[in-house]
Amino acid sequence: MRQSKLFTRARREAPADEQAKNAQLLIRAGYVHKEMAGVYDYLPLGLRVVEKIKAIVREEMNAIGGQEIIMSSLQRKEVWERTDRWNDEKVDVWFKSKLVAGGEVGFGWSHEEPITDMMQQFISSYRDLPAYVYQFQTKLRNELRAKSGIMRGREFVMKDMYSYTLDETTHKSFYDSAIAAYMRVFERTGVGDRTFLTFASGGAFTEFSHEFQTLSSAGEDTVYVHRGKKLAINDEVLRDDVLAKLGIRRDELEKVTAVEVGNIFDFGGTKSRQLGLMYKDSTGGEVPVHLGSYGIGITRLMGVIVETMSDDKGLVWPEAVAPFAVHLISLGSSRSRSDEAGKGGEEITKTADALYEELSRAGVEVLYDDRDMSAGAKFAESDLLGIPGRIVVGKEAATTGLFEVVARATGVVEKVPHEELRERYA
Repeated sequence: MRQSKLFTRARREAPADEQAKNAQLLIRAGYVHKEMAGVYDYLPLGLRVVEKIKAIVREEMNAIGGQEIIMSSLQRKEVWERTDRWNDEKVDVWFKSKLVAGGEVGFGWSHEEPITDMMQQFISSYRDLPAYVYQFQTKLRNELRAKSGIMRGREFVMKDMYSYTLDETTHKSFYDSAIAAYMRVFERTGVGDRTFLTFASGGAFTEFSHEFQTLSSAGEDTVYVHRGKKLAINDEVLRDDVLAKLGIRRDELEKVTAVEVGNIFDFGGTKSRQLGLMYKDSTGGEVPVHLGSYGIGITRLMGVIVETMSDDKGLVWPEAVAPFAVHLISLGSSRSRSDEAGKGGEEITKTADALYEELSRAGVEVLYDDRDMSAGAKFAESDLLGIPGRIVVGKEAATTGLFEVVARATGVVEKVPHEELRERYA
């Protein structure tokens, strides 16, 4: 991508009403556009990050047997009435609408009910189990508070997976594999060292549910971390009996602020009974299918990465989710000039153009800043964009073949010969 062709532009200031650091930086850098509180458009750079995160999650879900689907966003009232979750007093985040033809529909805030209802078409016998399905879906929630940027939106992208198994034993085996897969996702996206498996209330269905909480001063949750065991306990279940069950003393815990980036939940057979999802066992008896639910907020995770890894200059993307691997900056000018500086600029531009074509042909993802701007302005914007590697093409590169390479995360500057550049990035 030539930056001169990129329709988005960096800006000096974020909107005055935007409080969250993640949204301020993403708006300033041209990754997202704010429609209204809690609602953001994802522009070319932002969409590339979202797709990188989705690709990592997709690989990990496929690796544990997940099959990808996509459900409708419009949801039938009667399905949710059967589980008593159409009631606004029970679920207070619904967006609903009346159909011109009559009747009422909801806009999907979650999908346990519709997917479980659909699975009746495919599950009738124990031979049909287990089944694991997941989707990437835009969820719509009528949030009262929408002031945390893309970390708490009224519209957001979520990966939700659902496991359908024979019984508690087979469910537990998959549940444990999902925990491991989630931790791999967070490691690969750069927040694994600060993300903890967290014990939380299971509500009416089970003793515990599990959250994945990432330490961040921007978080809304209070958790108690045991760094040695790499686990945490949510404030709501911090009791002596829970500590005893986990083999932890209260004085071993550290009180911290965190953001929930994922959760997994065991519904048991309750929801299947409500919706009529039963299977015949080997004796012909009818048994409710055991349901598990597993969520990761894709756009929320993007926001958490920004909150925890940015610095005073701007964004700092981990290599795995960065929109581009390399930000190639030309210090030449594309304008024809007759003086010596102009001639030098033309050589710099030719050198940069050639390197851009070479890296692109080799499959390297390159954002090429080919614009006529001052070096200082280009470097400042490069810092704001947060692309992991920066290659600077100036007079030295054009005359000696030594290129300045800067690591965004550390600021380390190297002089790298042309041949080594190809080996490093191609």
